Amino acid sequence: MVGDLHASFAWFVVVGNGLAGAWALAAHWWEPARVRALWIATVVVQVSIFVQVALGVAALGDIEGDPDQFHLFYGFVAIATVGIIYSYRAQLAAHRYLLYGGGGLFLMGLALRSMQFSQPA
Repeated sequence: MVGDLHASFAWFVVVGNGLAGAWALAAHWWEPARVRALWIATVVVQVSIFVQVALGVAALGDIEGDPDQFHLFYGFVAIATVGIIYSYRAQLAAHRYLLYGGGGLFLMGLALRSMQFSQPA
C-alpha cells in the first residue's frame, strides 16, 4: 500500500520539479513569470522530495529482499540537493532564478534516475 503510493507519488516529484525548474528558468529571462506562485510551487515540489523519501522509508518493510542501493542513494542525494540549493540562495541572489531553475531540473533528473532502480511492481 505505502509502496504503491511511493511509486505513484514519484511522478508528482518528477513532473512538479521539472515544471517548477522550467518556470524558474523562464523567469530569469521573462520578468512577468516572476510571481509569488513560482516560489510557492518551488517550496511544494521541494518539500515533496522529503515526503517521497519518507514514503520510501515507510515502504521498506513491505518489500521482499533488499532494496536497490542506487535507488536509496538517489533519494538521499535529492534531499542533500534541496539543502545545497537552499544554502546558496543568499550567495547567488543575483542568479536566484537560475539556481532554482537548474536545481529543479536537476532534482527532476535525480528522481527519474532513482525510478530506474526502483523495485518492479
